Amino acid sequence: MIALLQRVSRASVEVAGEVKGAIGPGVLVLLGVVRSDDEAIAERLADKVAHYRILAGDDGRPDRSLLDTPDAAALVVSQFTLGANTRKGRRPDYGPTAPAAQAQSLYTTFVRALAARGVPVEQGIFGADMQVALVNDGPVTFWLEVS
Repeated sequence: MIALLQRVSRASVEVAGEVKGAIGPGVLVLLGVVRSDDEAIAERLADKVAHYRILAGDDGRPDRSLLDTPDAAALVVSQFTLGANTRKGRRPDYGPTAPAAQAQSLYTTFVRALAARGVPVEQGIFGADMQVALVNDGPVTFWLEVS
């Protein structure tokens, strides 16, 4: 499972012109699920994201987590392209990505696990054509993988 974390001042996701999720300061999580992922992996990644020190502390350095920052939230958006194999050629190979039913189930598990840890969570609509808007703060972006 892959999470691309972007520290944001604000972020939102729209489907068919309607805002489905929006946050102020926090983290935009683009979440990719691969075939080998399971619920235990989703739980571990949610724990890592909740505790990952990506937010700025008093000195401006990224040393606070979502749980350390009272006004911070997470916006979670499914991103199947993160699981693509891009090592060869000029076209992504989506073979490693999880089938839709598995990916949706594990996306839901991840969102619930993140919320259960005390992180305020907004989300997009799994599988929808979404427009994601964000103001990347820093910019600060991290790629996390858990297997």
